Amino acid sequence: MHFIDEAVIDVLAGSGGDGCLAFRREKFVPQGGPSGGDGGNGGDVVLVGSPGLGTLYRLSFPASYNAERGRHGEGSNKTGRSGRDLVIPVPLGTEVHDAATGEPLGEVLTESDQLVVARGGTGGRGNARFKSARQRAPRRVETGRPGKQRRLRLELKLLADIGVVGLPNAGKSTLISRLTAAKPKIADYPFTTLIPQLGVVGPPALPAFAEPFVIADLPGLIAGAAQGAGLGTRFLRHVERCRVLLHLVDLGPQPEEEAGGVQAAFDTISAELGAFNEDLLRRPRVLCGSKLDIAEPDRRRDLAALARREGAQAFEISAVAGTGLDRLVRELRRLLDAGDPAGDQVFAGATSP
Repeated sequence: MHFIDEAVIDVLAGSGGDGCLAFRREKFVPQGGPSGGDGGNGGDVVLVGSPGLGTLYRLSFPASYNAERGRHGEGSNKTGRSGRDLVIPVPLGTEVHDAATGEPLGEVLTESDQLVVARGGTGGRGNARFKSARQRAPRRVETGRPGKQRRLRLELKLLADIGVVGLPNAGKSTLISRLTAAKPKIADYPFTTLIPQLGVVGPPALPAFAEPFVIADLPGLIAGAAQGAGLGTRFLRHVERCRVLLHLVDLGPQPEEEAGGVQAAFDTISAELGAFNEDLLRRPRVLCGSKLDIAEPDRRRDLAALARREGAQAFEISAVAGTGLDRLVRELRRLLDAGDPAGDQVFAGATSP
């Protein structure tokens, strides 16, 4: 299935039914009073969370959704039936905006969340409602009010416990494939990952008694991503919902034209996270060197120096060989169990100044 994390749809709530113009017709009652019932209310358009969906792809076909209108009122003071609500399942993590104004309308984060995005119109009053001491046989009725119509912009932000960030080709997809059952595309060139990949880390990567967690392989970031370069802000926003960031730095040999130190790689990602949302720099982050099986000694020394400067603990792993994965997974689980760090202790293993 295609991964689509944005969709624009048109929704139209049901209009209310019209009020009825009617009079009682009874034997021996030649001038019966008014008996027109009210129209029913129109149905609402409601978004509900569906854990079985991971993309907005199906919402674009069709791109227009209409709720049922209310039935008209009837004689004998019968109120018309209200229109049925139109319920649209959306993935968990969906944010909803008015496409015309940009106004945020809400978000759907859990299976129990229900977000009414368009209210149905109220039903019109029948002539029985207008009877008075002066007007014994009113012929006045109301038409139903129209339902709300609007264009919505839906954005999906993936819900994951751990978000894996790093430069392109840092080994993120290989790590995800080793720890989970997810099968992201893996190749030795940048931007292999073009869409986010979710996987669940559980046994045997975790001890049987530990609670599994969700990890997201996010497409690689480059300088200028916060301004739209590379894969840009389209995927940076998925980082916002991750509770902990796993920052991978490639320890392997670098092509001469792309040669850059560990510090430069770290600074590039940090700068893009901060430019997109400063709060991301205060998110718990684990510093980890990847590709230990082909690591260059100079880059390992640079990673250790970076960790000392940041007051952090550096992890080194090889997803191919499986080296260091147990220790890394235990640390990720520990951070999730601990919740948000206190004060400025952002990095795993950081100590207070």
